[in-house]
Amino acid sequence: MKRVVFNQKGGVGKSTISTNLAAESARNGLRTLLVDLDAQGNSTHYCGIDINDDGVTVADMFKQVVGWFSKPQPPSAFVRPTAFENLYVLPAHPSLTELERELETRYKMFKLKETLQALEEDFDRVYIDTPPNFNFYSKAALIAADSFVIPFDCDDFSVQAIDRLLDNVLELRSDHNPELQLEGIIINQFNPQAKLPTTLIDLLKEKSLPVMESKINSTVKVKESHSKRVPLPFYAPSHKVSQQLAALWKELEDVD
Repeated sequence: MKRVVFNQKGGVGKSTISTNLAAESARNGLRTLLVDLDAQGNSTHYCGIDINDDGVTVADMFKQVVGWFSKPQPPSAFVRPTAFENLYVLPAHPSLTELERELETRYKMFKLKETLQALEEDFDRVYIDTPPNFNFYSKAALIAADSFVIPFDCDDFSVQAIDRLLDNVLELRSDHNPELQLEGIIINQFNPQAKLPTTLIDLLKEKSLPVMESKINSTVKVKESHSKRVPLPFYAPSHKVSQQLAALWKELEDVD
């Protein structure tokens, strides 16, 4: 299963959800790969890897497919282990930004799909974190994936953004990946005491959009885990939000 966490709107918790769902998957004994396609590298950093170190990154993998290296390496050569059992990362790098134009002009949008297909025997689950826009890397991720989820932060502008997002994804699915499925909208930074979140969730449901039952509350514990560079399921497994993440993971996996 290859799952993309995608939203064209920034600040909705995309990297946090990507990393923590991947961590929960790993904590449940599944060999899990987290692919970070955002040049900011927030997911990479969250897993304890410095995006500016000398290690291999997903940018190196893309540089290889446009002929920057004379001796091609297998996809597994770009995967790096983390300090957490069963959790591996294909790290981001700032050079993804400058590399994007060359990848686009050379029509390399299917190379990520080929890379992940080559890694299918090595991993049980793949989570893909994407940039907060509909660019080359987001499109490559959606082409490579089986499904996608949309983080939603209960902001009125987020509802409008989802309409635009779905229009873009539906066109891409029609052209390049007809098997791609929307698993659901993840309600993040949820405040059950406020009226607006419930109103907006009802609006999503009126549009017949699949809203996940498991919601993620806002908590300072997430920021603590960011600063410690330890995903929440490993940092504070008994915390309420860790339990919410576990429930969300089970809902996505369709397990009790």
